Amino acid sequence: MAATRRPDRDTTRPVYVISVAATLVSAHPRTLRIYEDEGLVCPARTPTNIRLYSEADIRRILWIRHLTRDRGVNLAGVRTLFELEERLGKRILEALYDEGIRDQAAAEASSRTAASAAAGAAESGPDPGPDPSSEAS
Repeated sequence: MAATRRPDRDTTRPVYVISVAATLVSAHPRTLRIYEDEGLVCPARTPTNIRLYSEADIRRILWIRHLTRDRGVNLAGVRTLFELEERLGKRILEALYDEGIRDQAAAEASSRTAASAAAGAAESGPDPGPDPSSEAS
């Protein structure tokens, strides 16, 4: 029987321990603790004080990773963006992500164009100039 996602699954329900959450977002568990210390993510806690992350927390951490690694935003900037998004009720982060995807696609397209132009020049080779054997001395 194939496993399928349940459409009624609660994305706010904390289910992932820190090691699993860190694996899901390709980060070290210490990084997730730093995000918590900076107030960027607030995982639930069990009665024995174990951190539990929800799907929503994982999504938020992925945004933090995208902003810091791909967009060059520091953690204070990430906090400001999250606060602005909450205050304005707008999807600022989605707009930044879409902009990044467009920039990346444009960069890949221009590099493919440059690579194909360079390959075309390499195939024709440099101009050999006049044939030295045809010249009479």
